[in-house]
Amino acid sequence: MANFHTHLGVASAVGAVGAYGGWQTGLWSAAQALPLLALVAFGGILPDIDSDHSRAIRLIFNLFAVLAVVGGALLLQGRLTPGELLMACGGLYVGVRHLAGAIFKRFTVHRGIWHSLLAAAWCGLVTTALSYRLLAQEASLAWAQGLALLLGCVIHLLLDELYSVDLVGARIKRSFGSALKLCDLREPGNSALMLLLAVGLLPWLPPWPSLIELLGQSAYLLPRWQ
Repeated sequence: MANFHTHLGVASAVGAVGAYGGWQTGLWSAAQALPLLALVAFGGILPDIDSDHSRAIRLIFNLFAVLAVVGGALLLQGRLTPGELLMACGGLYVGVRHLAGAIFKRFTVHRGIWHSLLAAAWCGLVTTALSYRLLAQEASLAWAQGLALLLGCVIHLLLDELYSVDLVGARIKRSFGSALKLCDLREPGNSALMLLLAVGLLPWLPPWPSLIELLGQSAYLLPRWQ
């Protein structure tokens, strides 16, 4: 499989080209392009969240812990004393970084459900829903951010498959086909649960015509930018 630096580097490069191209063609502003680049890069390492000893899982749960602390501080400020708020934020960090991380490791296997197109699509939908409902982004930008994360995840899966082909030895490694798959047939229960969670997100998503319009604009403007 591709290593951490390859995943991050390739996804960042593709994200930079896409974010810059969208900015130049007027799909989003320069300020909006930077988060899109970051989401593609993040998606480029996200599937390795199921690898217990990868740099990706440490980085991702550190990020989740920081986000939990920031969110908790914003929600609890004014309700707690400074000392209580500090303890609550500390508890959030430890809970997410260590407790949630340990539980996640216990119930996931490498190249399982998180290395699938279903998981990539679900992560994209979660990103879209959070952007639209929690961050109050406009519909087209929320869809763009979800697609950016999806793109990064797909890049990761493609790289893993490419690295499963040994061109020098003219052979295909045993890992071939374990990354770029529709779902995890070894654990059908996990796949069914993720599919149900994706369906449950539908009421929280932006209007679908906004997605269709965004894709249409991208297809129309891309040849002009090139």
